[in-house]
Amino acid sequence: MPLSMGKAGSPLTICKINGKDETKRFLNSLGFVVGDQITIVSELGGNMIINIKDARVAIDKTMANRIMVNYC
Repeated sequence: MPLSMGKAGSPLTICKINGKDETKRFLNSLGFVVGDQITIVSELGGNMIINIKDARVAIDKTMANRIMVNYC
């Protein structure tokens, strides 16, 4: 399921990142790596704040739709 459909506070595991190589590299530089665990902190107007590797990252809904996750 896309990250944009996840619920706040739930631990999620990244299982796939879709998009062009440029997009994948950008998300990788932010810390979104397949197999890592993340948590949605909050969502407001489609924008999301994600807790990943002891840091908080804000992404928009289009980027969140490219990140496929599963519940842990």
